[in-house]
Amino acid sequence: MHVELKDITKTFGTLRANDSLTLSFAEGRIYALLGENGAGKSTLMKILSGYQPPDSGTIFIDGRAVTFQTPADALQCGIGMLHQDPLDVPNLTVLDNFMLGRREGLLPKRKAARQALTAHATRLGFEIDPFRYVDSLTIGERQQLEIVRLLSLGARLLILDEPTTGISAEQKHMLFSALKRLAAEEGMTVILVSHKLEDVAALCQEVYVLRGGKLVGHRHMPTPIDELVTLMFGQSLPRPTRGAHNLGAEILRAESVSLTARRLTVRDLSLSVRSGEVIGLAGLDGSGQSDFLRACAGLQPLNGGRILIAGVPIHGKGYAELLRMGVAYAPSGRLEEGLVDGLTLSEHFALTTNNGLWINWRAANALAARQIARYNIRGAPHSPIQTLSGGNQQRTLIALLPENLRLLLLEDPTRGLDVESTAWVWQQLLARRDQGAAILFTSPDLDEIVTYSDRVLVFCEGRATLVEDLDDSARNPAERLGELIGGKRT
Repeated sequence: MHVELKDITKTFGTLRANDSLTLSFAEGRIYALLGENGAGKSTLMKILSGYQPPDSGTIFIDGRAVTFQTPADALQCGIGMLHQDPLDVPNLTVLDNFMLGRREGLLPKRKAARQALTAHATRLGFEIDPFRYVDSLTIGERQQLEIVRLLSLGARLLILDEPTTGISAEQKHMLFSALKRLAAEEGMTVILVSHKLEDVAALCQEVYVLRGGKLVGHRHMPTPIDELVTLMFGQSLPRPTRGAHNLGAEILRAESVSLTARRLTVRDLSLSVRSGEVIGLAGLDGSGQSDFLRACAGLQPLNGGRILIAGVPIHGKGYAELLRMGVAYAPSGRLEEGLVDGLTLSEHFALTTNNGLWINWRAANALAARQIARYNIRGAPHSPIQTLSGGNQQRTLIALLPENLRLLLLEDPTRGLDVESTAWVWQQLLARRDQGAAILFTSPDLDEIVTYSDRVLVFCEGRATLVEDLDDSARNPAERLGELIGGKRT
């Protein structure tokens, strides 16, 4: 199947998200659509997959012009899209989600569907339990489910929007192996929408680069990373550094903590964190690092032990009380937990600043405008949050964090951000660190953890190992962490 986009243009108000874009995709090839946050990547792919129409331009499949009114129309033509936040139904089982979109009469054949699910998953090297509820799955497992569902519905061109955001290195390796096999052995066309240059280099054969809604480059891989960075941003970027800083009094103490994660129990975890310190939490998805972060925010109960904030035990305290104590938590699930689908930016800032019966809309609008400018969010105070790109939603989530915090608990704080935006967000976070805040954060990106952490707590098989001397080893720090995550004791 050969697909061509010809002179595609799409505007939102005064913003031209796609400006007369022409691209083509051949059968059996893996492409990257590369660009910074807000470059127009997701908009273009939503047009190709039937989620929104272009203002002008034409889509051709094997030389025939087609028009999509819905994603179902695109899927009937063999085009399916995996979104950055998978479009599933959390309170249904894996099997129920797999069966969505099928036309099988009044009595769906569940046994046949279960067999098809297992067959497709096995073919791709995925392990998916048909009877688990989707809200118990990791982001990586939800992505696997959606890929299997799209393939079973006949997708021949598969679009993946930032698929490695929020998944582990092991899950990424499994995903990339499956995609390469689909392209080479079955003639599948794959489009990777990303800003992660290492993913592009590892997976893709050709690269289209967008900047400001325009196509600024088409390259065959391998291409020097510096060249791709310059195409994305118009300039090369400096390498980030952690910088020297002072530590203060103890802010957080965990004493012999035991808690239940998705698949295991983490036991006997002890940790002391001081003011001005950054602690990275590393591990395979579902190993307990996110659960520990939530426990520190009062959002998950402990099986044993205790957690203290500035010497005060937090047992029995809810998140609202911890927030008053100077503790803030930002989850990785932006629209599931961190933001409110349907509300505008101003309404989000009103939620964080108003505790009485009446909302001061003038103050909320002014705060929204200030934070939009400060965090370079591509949106307006009246913009509904769901209309922003994933990267700009993440910037909004960071912008909503209160000032003068003692402790920031951040789950994948740069999820969906490009290289430039990641460095910028960390500049803001490190400024808070320099003002005395302690930071605990999770990330599937070991390079990010190594770059910004003073110490790293590695979670593996129910154990938590504290690494305090990352820079003292002759080995690459990220490789050393990878070995610990994989279960090797060093």
